[in-house]
Formats: sequence, structure tokens, C-alpha cells
Amino acid sequence: MQLAKHTSQSLAPLRFITCGSVDDGKSTLIGRLLVDSKAVLQDQLAGVQRAGETDLALLTDGLSAEREQGITIDVAYRYFQTPQRKFIIGDTPGHEQYTRNMVTAASTADAAVLLVDALKLDWENPQLTLLPQTRRHALLVQLLRVPSMVFAVNKLDAVADPARAFDNICQALRSFAMQAGITIAALVPVSALKGWGIVQAGAPAGALWPDYQGPGLLELLEGLPVTPVDTQLPLSFSVQWVEKQHDSGITEQGRRIFWGRVGTGKIGQGAHVRLFPSGQRARVSAVLNPARNPSTVAAGSSAGIILDREVDLSRGDSLLAEAFPASAATQVTLTVAWMDEEPLTAGRAYWVLHGHRWVKGKVTSIAHRRNIHTLEREPAESLAVNEIGSISLQLQEPLLTMPFAQSRALGALILVDLSSHTTAGAALVQ
Repeated sequence: MQLAKHTSQSLAPLRFITCGSVDDGKSTLIGRLLVDSKAVLQDQLAGVQRAGETDLALLTDGLSAEREQGITIDVAYRYFQTPQRKFIIGDTPGHEQYTRNMVTAASTADAAVLLVDALKLDWENPQLTLLPQTRRHALLVQLLRVPSMVFAVNKLDAVADPARAFDNICQALRSFAMQAGITIAALVPVSALKGWGIVQAGAPAGALWPDYQGPGLLELLEGLPVTPVDTQLPLSFSVQWVEKQHDSGITEQGRRIFWGRVGTGKIGQGAHVRLFPSGQRARVSAVLNPARNPSTVAAGSSAGIILDREVDLSRGDSLLAEAFPASAATQVTLTVAWMDEEPLTAGRAYWVLHGHRWVKGKVTSIAHRRNIHTLEREPAESLAVNEIGSISLQLQEPLLTMPFAQSRALGALILVDLSSHTTAGAALVQ
């Protein structure tokens, strides 16, 4: 693969996550990226010494429970840059108990580096079986429309025949990806512990290593695209906060400023909009960027909007282009990644969060669950924790949604338990 060289100013920062099964080396990989890209100070390195050795995983595992148990529990974000690009890394947990944290990080990622531990697999077998959490995380990354998925086969320095192990594992990954409809951006052999295949491709002379001709992981990441924003769709804007200006020259007659994030399209002065759910019409008098300067703001960025007249608009309401194609619905079909210990069953009610709008919803039916081993759709009466399935939801009030395949902003919902107020499931509109 030949990648073009860019300056750090020519490419937008890449937000990527590391994921995969527990103890596959995700935190060590990030530590290696930080150290080898000179993003770690000497006093930080001194603070992650154990028995005279540098424990790279401690650069991201910051919670005391993580350091005691040697596993990642919460998502840890780290920042670094190379001459070509800036990066935001999310180190996600591999343990099944913390899958919800991985889903949270993946929902905003531009790319996912999914680690595969060669030592945990029957690497000598061409028909080897991947770990369940490897398959689960790959399916979740696919569901969440993360644009690029890179598989990094780790710990190849510790197997007797790295070339054979890499070939057999890659064969299993390609077979799984073809069956699941997953597009693989790259398959890279690495040793996070020793730094092979990370900043530089390959291993030192004389070391046993696969005959891999592609770039190292870092060079690969430098060329990956960011998630495209939904600027081609008509305008949708969810109100998060309403500000009243009494004596500012920004607004006329103390008119209110509606702050939030542009979900789709773009908005500028003079645009004609309709309000959801009231259906009223208005014209945009001014649009402010986060620095409070007049501007045209596109999807993915925050804005303050001033309308030409006083309207009843509050947190959770929306401004839409007059020709917005989606219609409000009280019945939606969803793909759900279930994250609650209490199973999802038909008849149960939940709070539903869409943007900044809260409504109540009731599960009317469960169509099927997806078997992560066979990838088949199976009949189901409930969804247990970490299962993926399809459900129908009856809403108490209408929501303005679009299929997640068309819009990340309008196609994502969160189900919240009515009594405990914990996040129970991540749902995508079909």
C-alpha cells in the first residue's frame, strides 16, 4: 500500500480507538505509539516503571483499579501528533463487562484498531476460531459506521512461526469479515511490547517476522480518512441551551440565542426553518460560531442561532430545513446493542434519548438476535447483556429520525432504565 505524504495541517485530526478482547495488548500498543512518537516526557516514563521495566500499559490505565487488576475499565483518551497528523486515541476496555464503554468511544471514532492476540489462538490451524469478543467488537464497529477498521495481529514475536501465524489469523479474519459484510482497511503484524510494526514496518534484521510489505501501523493511521459530516443532507439542529441576551448588540430587542450542534446540513443568516415539534416557521436572523462571531456553520459544529421572532423553543426541540425529508414517527425499528444486566424483553418501558430530547418508549417486539459465532439471525424473546438484536419500539411522543446508515446524528438513540437511570442499550434506527 502506497500512502501519500501530508503535513499535519493538511489532514484533519484522526480520532481512533483500540479495541478487541481483554489482554490483547491495547494499552501497551497505545503506550508504544506515545513513546515512539516522542509524546511522553521522561518523568512520565519514570512513573510507569515496574521491577526496573517500563510498563507501557500504565501510560493509559490511570484508574487505581485498572493498575491493580491489569485491565482497562474506562475509556482513556490520549493525544499526540506526528509531522503528518494529529491524533486522538481512545483506549477501550476489552472485558465483556465494560462493552458499553467501548460502544461509547466507537460512536465518535473515525477508525478502529482491533487487536488480535496471536497467543490466544490456535495459530497453527488454518481453520482457527476467533475469540468471541474480537467478533463482537468488530460487529459493533461495523454497526456504528466507523469508516476504517484495521486489524493488528499482536504478540507475533512470542510465537514460534510468526509468518504462519499471521497468514492463518489473516485468513480467519478475512473469512469472518466476508461473512459479516465488514470492509477491512488493513491487516498489520505488530509487537506492541517490542515496538515492531508500529512506527516502523517490520522487525529488526535477523528476527523472525512475516513477509509483510505494507506500511507500519502509524504510517497507515496517518493516511486514513476522517468520518464525513452530513453536510449533503438538509439542515437539522438540536437545541441544547437557550440564552437570553438583554443588553447585547448581537440580538435585536433582547431576542434569545439557541445553542446546540448542527446535526446535518448547514445553516446561515436568512435561512427559512421550521420548528419541531411545534411546526412553526421562522427565518434565521443570525448564526454565531462558538467564538460568538457571525458565521455559516456546517454539520458537526456548534452554533448559536437567532430567529427573526420570538418562538416557543426549548432544550430537546429542533430547527429543520423547510424541505427536510424525514417525518416524525412514534414507531421505530432499531438495531440494539444491549448493555444492561437486566435483559431486554417485550413489554418493558425505557427512557429514550435522541439528541437532547427525552421521551418514553415501550418495546413492542423483538425480531431476532444475532449470533456472534455463526452471524445468523435467531428468534429471540429477550436480549441478554452484550447481545445484538432487532426490536420495535413504540414512543410516547414522536421523534424525528433517519436511518443510521444515512445519518449518524439522527439515526442513533440511547435506551435508559426508568428506575436506575443507567444506560441500558445503544440503538440504531433501521
